[in-house]
Amino acid sequence: MDESKPKRRMTKQRKKILDVLRSTTSHPTADWIYEQVKEEIPNISLGTVYRNLNVLKEMGKIMELNYGSSYSRFDGNPENHYHFTCLKCGRVLDVDEPIHVEINQGIEEKMECDIDYHRMEFFGLCSECN
Repeated sequence: MDESKPKRRMTKQRKKILDVLRSTTSHPTADWIYEQVKEEIPNISLGTVYRNLNVLKEMGKIMELNYGSSYSRFDGNPENHYHFTCLKCGRVLDVDEPIHVEINQGIEEKMECDIDYHRMEFFGLCSECN
């Protein structure tokens, strides 16, 4: 057990946020998650959703897909996997392809460093926009 991180409990708000994320494959924004959670917990604030998304990420329960300073999307599947983003409609889809760990090994040897994981994303037009 990692003693450097404080143990976090699964609050009602965190559980609902996690349930919302795991019930969709759309990789939603925090605003979308907030609207969904608000239906069941009407007094929840957007700030509370943002804070709990960060806690869930720290707990390893979700993945954040950060797209620079403009916005992030969230994924209820915390396992490392690849994504495809449509340049027209903005949809983010999971790519059903195994993670290529040999890339990590090659970079480790070349750079003389230790790689924990890598993130690879594909961009183009989805089947609906193409």
